[in-house]
Amino acid sequence: MLGQLGASRTPGGMVAGEGTAFGALLRELRLEASLTIEALSAASGVSVRGIGDLERGRRAAPQRGTVAALAAGLGLGEPERERLLAAARAGRSRGYSPLGVRAFPRGIDDFVGRERELARLTELAARAAGLRGPSEQAEHRTTATERPVVATVSGPPGAGKTTLALHAARELADRFPDGQLMVDLRGMDEAPPEPSELMLGVLKALGVADRDLAKAGPQGRPGLYRQMLADRRYLLVLDNARDEAQVRPLLPGAGAGMVVVTSRRMLTGLESVHRLPLGELSAEEAAAFLTALVGTERAAADPAALAEVAGHCGNLPLALRVAGNWLATRTGWSVRRLADRLALEERRLDTLTAGDLHLAAAFNLSYRQLTPAAARMFRLLSLVDGPDAGAAGAARLTGQSLFDAEDTLEELVETGLLGADRDRYRFHDLLRLYARGCLRAEEPAGAAEAARSELHRWLLETTVMAGRWYEPDHGAPPATWRSDVDLSTADRARQWLQAEGVNWLAALRAAAAAGDHATVVEVAEALHWFSDQWIFWGHWPEVFATAARSAQALGDPLLEATQVNYHAWALLVCEGRHHDSLDRSAQALAAARRAGDLSQQGWSHKYAAWAFRLLGDPAEAARHNSEAAALFETAGDLHGALQSMVEHDQLLVDGGRHEEAVTAVPKTLSFLDQVGDRIEPHVAEFTRTNLRTVLGGAHAYLQNWDAAVEHLSIAVELCRASGNTAMESRVLIHLGNSLLAAGHAAEARDVFSRCRALGAAADPNSLTEARKRLADALDALTPDGATPLPTSGQATTLRDVRPGWPP
Repeated sequence: MLGQLGASRTPGGMVAGEGTAFGALLRELRLEASLTIEALSAASGVSVRGIGDLERGRRAAPQRGTVAALAAGLGLGEPERERLLAAARAGRSRGYSPLGVRAFPRGIDDFVGRERELARLTELAARAAGLRGPSEQAEHRTTATERPVVATVSGPPGAGKTTLALHAARELADRFPDGQLMVDLRGMDEAPPEPSELMLGVLKALGVADRDLAKAGPQGRPGLYRQMLADRRYLLVLDNARDEAQVRPLLPGAGAGMVVVTSRRMLTGLESVHRLPLGELSAEEAAAFLTALVGTERAAADPAALAEVAGHCGNLPLALRVAGNWLATRTGWSVRRLADRLALEERRLDTLTAGDLHLAAAFNLSYRQLTPAAARMFRLLSLVDGPDAGAAGAARLTGQSLFDAEDTLEELVETGLLGADRDRYRFHDLLRLYARGCLRAEEPAGAAEAARSELHRWLLETTVMAGRWYEPDHGAPPATWRSDVDLSTADRARQWLQAEGVNWLAALRAAAAAGDHATVVEVAEALHWFSDQWIFWGHWPEVFATAARSAQALGDPLLEATQVNYHAWALLVCEGRHHDSLDRSAQALAAARRAGDLSQQGWSHKYAAWAFRLLGDPAEAARHNSEAAALFETAGDLHGALQSMVEHDQLLVDGGRHEEAVTAVPKTLSFLDQVGDRIEPHVAEFTRTNLRTVLGGAHAYLQNWDAAVEHLSIAVELCRASGNTAMESRVLIHLGNSLLAAGHAAEARDVFSRCRALGAAADPNSLTEARKRLADALDALTPDGATPLPTSGQATTLRDVRPGWPP
């Protein structure tokens, strides 16, 4: 029988158990004699390394002559000498393992979370065990056709890979009656042990006699290794693997066992393995882990501070353990004190050190194994302002070609230093801080700043090209434009703008701070109509306020009027600040008059009309909209004239003139069809969606439910086709309300569920409304699953059906 997992790693790769009798006894006797290892070596003639390996369990117990020499060096009397000899004999007997029996490492009793990974390992263990119970497993003999189940657990430094493997091994012990072995492959060492050396350690742990090992010799070890494992039902943990080349020879080819390999690398080259990538813990799991380390009373005294500590640790298990140990050994410290200390980013990695646990040291083990190109990429990626980056941006930072940059990024992913989600690459927060430290220490300041400037310049140039897909008289980039980013369609341009949003926004801020006002205005102008495609991003008020200040700095009243009008829109639509929007549209009107520009004067009145309508002043809204329509007509601004027509239709609905709206909106739709490609396609789609929503709302007020559902359904499909999630969420609410009022409760439930599933790009108010409808409104369903049609007296309860969509 093999021993179960032992207690601590040894330099030789095997795991020594707390019950490793000979090594523990030798150390005890040496300390009692007040001898250092060097002194005992001099007295006994046994090498320093040999004594150290024996004490740490790296080597099996020595032969009688070595024991006699050690006893003489220790000056042992007869009782102690016999005791040491007995421990050596026990170690040399068949079944000896330096692993110890039922002796598990410290640090797994406070294991938290990882339910999904544990469930997967349990499933794989059942497959390896053939779904037999322990007694059946003991009786079953393996066959040549059985192959061990192999699982790899990979993840960044400090993710808790070894802890998961140890915990799983303890939980699954009864499924492997022939025992468990753990081998530390020491993959982060400068010169990790060769597979042959590791095989030798396993064979000794399995009780293979020295004479048999000598007979087999180094060339025969692989065959003996495979034979010994094929005959047993075991769990073999190969911990801390460097790469596939180190692991592959250690994977048994036959047998009914299970192998769990842990590595910072993904070990992509291994075939026929089950992969378990490991990341950080959830916020709840991180809090539970810290609580186990610092105590319930202390954690409960300030749960907010505990959550902050976990957040500053990035929910990374090793960082959490360091923080927890820090608090556990400093009982005078409050959790808040540590949270405030960790809040200082420039000191965070230094703070996350407790005794011999150094978070930065764990990161450094992986960093020093990178190729020079990957190490430089790792450093420069810390310059990215947002949470992630694409390959094209990384190429700009390093000056590599796109293909070379992709290869370098994948090396970082493979080594666990970078996460990947489809075509985006992301640092763990603590790894980003570590990379910044490497950048300061190894990259010339001028080179780092030049790389950042080049990235910002490229981001803003690409933003302009992508945004112009949605602008009248622009569309696709010119044929002369060359880039690693695919902007061949408007949809690809939208995807890039959204994926890189935080990054190009940071570049815009940097341009404004540097006084590059012309670039700021150019970027904002290119994003004007695109902003309708991504309304609830949250940063449009800042974008257009920044551009308005830059336009004022340039001293051009027309640019100022344009950008201030855009800011009025953002305040109105994105933040619901109606009065502030009115103030901005008045400022834009004054600037437009100074510039003598009728079109921007018209837009100022249009935004004022919109604001007054939402403030419940239809008369003032109608007055401003009439002014806007006249100015647009005089200026020949077809896009503006169309939006004034939509505003007029919405005012009819809001003013209770529903029959007129039902007649007017189709006329506006007909006009939109007539002008054709004179309206920019995305503006036309957006406007058509608004009009269908307004028309659906008018029919809903009139309780023409079938017509309301028809038009709102068309509006939803238009939103989906254009990828406008924000608008789709709003229209889905109106559609769901109309279906509910019409008695189609099941369909309404589906619609509200679709709205709730849209995520962060949706209107937050719509998401809240969808959740409320699903939780409350549908509770009133009749037994047959339908809501009765409302009577005319219930019409006032249908205010939620009102579109309220500001076109």
